[in-house]
Amino acid sequence: MMRGGALSATTTAISFDKGTIVVSGNLRIPNTVWDEGIGAFRAQAIFYRDIVHYFKESELEFTDDVISHLIPCPHLECAATMKLRGYQKKALSSWDRSGRRGTIVLPTGAGKTVIAIKAIELVNEPTLVIVPTLDLLEQWRKRIEKELNIKAGVLGGGESTLSAVTVSTYDSAYIRAPEIGARFSFIIADEAHHIASEGYRQIAEMFASPYRMGLTATFEREDMLHREIPRLIGGVVFRLEPKDLAGSYLSNFRVDRIVVDLTEEEMKEYERYHKIFTDYLESNKIRLFTQMYFRRFIMRSAKDPEARKALLARNRSLDIAFNSKSKIIELEKLLLDNRDERILIFTQHNDLVYRISRRFLIPFITHTTNKEERHRVLEKFNEGTFHAVVTSKVLDEGIDVPEASLGVILSGSGSSREFIQRLGRLLRKSSKKSEARLVEIVSRETSEIGTSSRRRKKPKLAVVN
Repeated sequence: MMRGGALSATTTAISFDKGTIVVSGNLRIPNTVWDEGIGAFRAQAIFYRDIVHYFKESELEFTDDVISHLIPCPHLECAATMKLRGYQKKALSSWDRSGRRGTIVLPTGAGKTVIAIKAIELVNEPTLVIVPTLDLLEQWRKRIEKELNIKAGVLGGGESTLSAVTVSTYDSAYIRAPEIGARFSFIIADEAHHIASEGYRQIAEMFASPYRMGLTATFEREDMLHREIPRLIGGVVFRLEPKDLAGSYLSNFRVDRIVVDLTEEEMKEYERYHKIFTDYLESNKIRLFTQMYFRRFIMRSAKDPEARKALLARNRSLDIAFNSKSKIIELEKLLLDNRDERILIFTQHNDLVYRISRRFLIPFITHTTNKEERHRVLEKFNEGTFHAVVTSKVLDEGIDVPEASLGVILSGSGSSREFIQRLGRLLRKSSKKSEARLVEIVSRETSEIGTSSRRRKKPKLAVVN
């Protein structure tokens, strides 16, 4: 490896090429590999910052042609009305001290967007904000244009415009990364737990952006892929839980659990199918400790007919527990006893969504609901025209419903992330609610009891039985 004066005989330059950094000049540096096709060393774009640091620390001369801003960044200044709360200032300061790289974990409603916009002002370089849904894309676009007084670029939802500050869906950023990976000095990953997934992590790897910020209410993933986030955008630099802000900046909240009995017929059917599943696990000495073990079991079911039979039996037993008649009766009581509340009803599957919608004449939102209809339903819900809305998983993230005060989980997974996201729909403060309440309705003597306990592990929430 050449150092110091040895470089004078060779001109070294670094440039961006389709999500990678090309190091010309026959100089090998950390994180690069030789590319015979171009006769130069190459590295993933994520290492751009490290490569520049290496050159500077080694006092090596080089030409940097990597970052190529498509649109000059004007002087960005937030509206005078946008003020940071104390904990928001601490979060931004922690991120700044960490080299302007890292993840901020705050509950829904705590103002993560405000911190990010202040960070955009602080960095004052072209910025790409990446979001998982079209609803969030629209929310970010409006907020950026209001607070920074600029026209935001948009990638996603049929739009394709680049600006000094651009908002993109994860899908669009993934597709366009080879093309625009050197156009932005700063990337912000909203709902940052998504960026650790097998596909989306390539966004972080193919962007050269030296400054990176992650925002999420739910850092941990059940599949443990959150361990990738420090490498991709930086580890947690600031964290608060819902209980830390309840009563001050967020609504006070409580979590209740209502346990109902299956009918005699339902219990017999549940036990029959559940026994097929557990007998198979026991006879084959299989223990499903984590999501990884369960994925292995699913893979096994593709080859083993008995495993397939056991998996189908498990799913049938869950359907019985999820859809018990007693749950519907209990839901009816909650709807009648809480007429003055705005209620969000969550289920695991769409079949139950449609069943509840028909039974109680409640509007629903699922993945099939178009953008206009979703907007209309949520608008009328916030206005009070609709007393309740039933949904499966599409409202778990990024939906602003500050008037929601009661959440009912009729069925769900054991994911603590899903649980926290659903609680987060209720935490925004509103003058019309004194307390937010999340109610789980679970079937007694079924696997739902264990599922309920698993999803409440993080954070530790008090449960009123």
